[in-house]
Amino acid sequence: MTTAPRTTLKTAVLSSDEPTNMPASAGLPLPAGVLPYQLNWPYILAIGTYHGLALLAFLPGYFSWSGLIVAILGTHLCGLFGINLCYHRLLTHRGLKCPKWLEHAMVVIAMSCLQETPARWVAIHRRHHQFADQQPDPHSPLASFFWAHIGWILVHQPELSRLGIYERYAKDILRDRFYVALERHGWLVWINLIQMPLFFAAGFAMALLFGATPADATQTGLSILLFGVFVRTVLVWHITWAINSVTHVWGYRNYETDEDSRNNMIVGLISNGEGWHNNHHADPRSARHGHRWWEMDNTWLTIRFLAWMGLASDVVPPSAHLAKQAAGSKLTTRGSTGVPE
Repeated sequence: MTTAPRTTLKTAVLSSDEPTNMPASAGLPLPAGVLPYQLNWPYILAIGTYHGLALLAFLPGYFSWSGLIVAILGTHLCGLFGINLCYHRLLTHRGLKCPKWLEHAMVVIAMSCLQETPARWVAIHRRHHQFADQQPDPHSPLASFFWAHIGWILVHQPELSRLGIYERYAKDILRDRFYVALERHGWLVWINLIQMPLFFAAGFAMALLFGATPADATQTGLSILLFGVFVRTVLVWHITWAINSVTHVWGYRNYETDEDSRNNMIVGLISNGEGWHNNHHADPRSARHGHRWWEMDNTWLTIRFLAWMGLASDVVPPSAHLAKQAAGSKLTTRGSTGVPE
């Protein structure tokens, strides 16, 4: 596995008797231009519809164990390959390189999770890192937990709507004509519409193959559609949103950083390693987010496997200096209120 050059890190390892460098209060103003609220109705309707159809999947007429398994596997694979590995560690932070055919394939998987086009996702996340837990941060929980989790998506943010955000934060992404085409031709919508009949057809065909009647096969197809698309998408949404909200509120800190990022064990496990968020903010380019031996990072293990297969190169490991210090440091944890002191 080859590694890319590192930049100097401006973080320190915390010990139990060191003060934490955290924001002074939980009263952070919303980003400029948000007030008065202008509701983002296309997003509100899409998110509301997906949640409603996801709940419908658990009604007796549509529930199936096979559908639930499809949803769980889909959440794991789409979140890991699409959002974690591709959108976040590869495109946003350039923690590794992959062949273009593999990169583009993972982008399509990511877009099936209905989480913005690659350039917009990258731009918003890079802006978050530049202004983490400050007013220009698009989704700091210091404004409110609801705002960080989902509220910021439901209203227009002028700073995120201007074309300049692409020029400033995602210029490198749009050098690739494939990503320009995704922006211009509405492929985010088309990919999410195309996957719906595919999931239904797969469920319908499998049921017929195992001897089901056409009526029963139709019910199975609908179950696979509801679980495979809507339940899976909603689960990936909330896991991703929890990185913005939960991991800036509850957890422990390996490193003293200039924002309120936390390592959260629950989110770390369900997100395949993205929940070790304090580690990530301390060392953003690193393709590995779990720095301690017990901080399980399935996305990192997948990257190592791709490197072994020759499908990943220039993989950026954690800073050797930080990793060595973290291994011997004590942890600082947050109080039960979740409010910075």
